[in-house]
Amino acid sequence: MRQMFNSKIAVALFLLLVVFMTGVIGFRFFSDYSWIDAFYMTVITITTVGYGEVMPLSPGEKVFVSLLIISSIFIVGYAISVITEYILSKNIGILRQKKVQKKLESMHGHIIVCGYGRNGKQAVQKLLAYKRPFVIIEKDEEVIDRFSDEKNLFILGNAIEDDVLLKAGIKKASTLICATPNDADNLFIVLSARQMNKNLKIISRASEETSYKKLKLGGADNVIMPDKIGGDHMASLVVVPDLVEFLDNLTVSGQHDSINVEQIPFENMCPDGKEQAIKELDVRKKTGCSIIGYRSPTGEYIVNPEPSLVLQKSSKLILIGRPEQIENLKREYGV
Repeated sequence: MRQMFNSKIAVALFLLLVVFMTGVIGFRFFSDYSWIDAFYMTVITITTVGYGEVMPLSPGEKVFVSLLIISSIFIVGYAISVITEYILSKNIGILRQKKVQKKLESMHGHIIVCGYGRNGKQAVQKLLAYKRPFVIIEKDEEVIDRFSDEKNLFILGNAIEDDVLLKAGIKKASTLICATPNDADNLFIVLSARQMNKNLKIISRASEETSYKKLKLGGADNVIMPDKIGGDHMASLVVVPDLVEFLDNLTVSGQHDSINVEQIPFENMCPDGKEQAIKELDVRKKTGCSIIGYRSPTGEYIVNPEPSLVLQKSSKLILIGRPEQIENLKREYGV
């Protein structure tokens, strides 16, 4: 966007210079004016201020002046519109950034998404579906102008710079998603973010398998390889197509006939802090959702846990249900 405006301004200034030099040279040699008089006549002609001529004009000179006035009206009008648009866009961009910074001051535990490409957009759509607070760092001003609205909070800048991460509230954030297409940039962001916030959960994208271990060593909690996942997904559609389609439906939210999955932490399931067995919670009777998984405090996952399993502090339950059942679940346990 900035390059486009710069090119437009350069063209406008060039046209102004051409019409101005044409006027000065025309008055100097066509009307035999002095250089000062030629300059003066060109200025009052282009600006159409209406002062009198230095000397009476001949018919031929009147034609020249008329053509100069007509051409200058269009060129000056174009130049004014380009410059005005540039100034307004700068002011709008400044106001937008101030508005974002004001909102960020009140945000805590939010998610920072670095890069608004294909993967960044998918991440944002999911965050919107789950109503999670987030801010996007994007270095392409044109992308920000196109997608900025009340839902998407953008910060203009490169996420590899520490100042930009600080503007995004890295020290107050809960999660960082590195979705830039460059593995080197993602690694740099992960290293910087981990130094700024030791408790930050970092999820990074990787294009090359060689980058996986580097990002893990750099401090990323999870490293996702979209290209590999895409290939596995296509192969699975050949081997077990019905199962894959069913699992795809689990990720859909908001549709009437879709199935959804939700996770609930121990603190919500047992607000009094007392450890209870799954059967004592009676979740299915209260909400209609079924428990399909359990994550222990040590990070171990148990699929389809037994009713006698006792929930421990810092653990999580994974439940499945239709959208209306998931809503009942959220209301019941304050998620």
